[in-house]
Amino acid sequence: MRIGIDARAILNPEKSAPTGVANYVWHLVKNLLEIDKSNQYTLFFDFKVRDKDVKRFSQPNVKIKFYPFSDYKKYMPAAYSEILGMATLAREKIDVLHVTSPLYRVPASYRGKVVTTFYDFAPYHVPEFFPRLSTAKLKTLYSFAAAKSGRIIAVSDSTKQDAHEFLGYPLEKITTVYNGIDKRFFGEGGMKWEEVKKLYNLADKYILFLGTLEPRKNLTRVLDAFARFKKGYGGNFDYQLVVAGKRGWLFKEYFQQVEDLGVKENVVFTGYVGGDELKPLYANAQFFVMPSLWEGFGQTVAEAMACGAPCLLSKVSSIPEVAGEAAAYVDPHDTDGIAGAMKNLAIDKDLRTRLSASGVKQAQKFSWEKTAKETLEVYKNI
Repeated sequence: MRIGIDARAILNPEKSAPTGVANYVWHLVKNLLEIDKSNQYTLFFDFKVRDKDVKRFSQPNVKIKFYPFSDYKKYMPAAYSEILGMATLAREKIDVLHVTSPLYRVPASYRGKVVTTFYDFAPYHVPEFFPRLSTAKLKTLYSFAAAKSGRIIAVSDSTKQDAHEFLGYPLEKITTVYNGIDKRFFGEGGMKWEEVKKLYNLADKYILFLGTLEPRKNLTRVLDAFARFKKGYGGNFDYQLVVAGKRGWLFKEYFQQVEDLGVKENVVFTGYVGGDELKPLYANAQFFVMPSLWEGFGQTVAEAMACGAPCLLSKVSSIPEVAGEAAAYVDPHDTDGIAGAMKNLAIDKDLRTRLSASGVKQAQKFSWEKTAKETLEVYKNI
């Protein structure tokens, strides 16, 4: 088979790709190339990506191609992706094209076999937490991607059901393939804890929130619940709240909110955290909190469990699929409930210990090698 994979989420210099998509594509490609030496792969990157940045993917059954969009985009804002994209794909004569996000539009005139990965349907479930124009655009792209796809890969059963419900896509043509977890989150590794603690000025006891700073992550209620946890519920708990993640839509409101709540001194905004800093940040948290309003998979949940962090999560969308019985759950709309659950975890060391152990066990169900093998089967089936 000649397999094409849209890898523009990796190393895109013009526009920062969604963290989750970039992470998915990076690990999928890496593991596909490790397990499959017989099929031929063409990886499509942005034109401006440096050659040295893609050499890590070089091997006998891999060809690197670059979309020439960057040079022409300013001259043909409407037609460049259709004309140049079609020309680029046609030359490769690939058997299966894997579009790694519905946001990456396939040329309308393309007639080859297409597999598209869908992550979540948050714009359909919580449209009020997205800019109005963005929601309309996303829904259009989702519908177009489904129409062009011969198969859909869903990162959870929750997403699979949504693709059927909202797009009318046949269930028998949707395959659930869960994301994996990077092996570095299991066992030893990463920066030393004392270095990370000093880098971000962290206290010995902290609650960790990690995700893009945007409304659907429910950070407003997390901050409000933390303030209630600190000031009430039977005592003054000596905890920090560490908020890690890149800045998203309406992020400035959160900085004002901690001032209004009077907990500015107890909340640390680290910004984006990656690499060797991430594992010790998970592993040394008293517990991890993510009462998100909607998730397609919940990558940070899986990573936190792998690192042994007890998890306090919302029981919506895909999150119970990922965490199973290894987490404490709350109603994401119940701020008092979130605050009360924070108290329970803070005072119950045995509960934290149980959740930590069961979380590590649950996380072992997910591997990128398994993701790659199941994805390869989808290519073969189409």
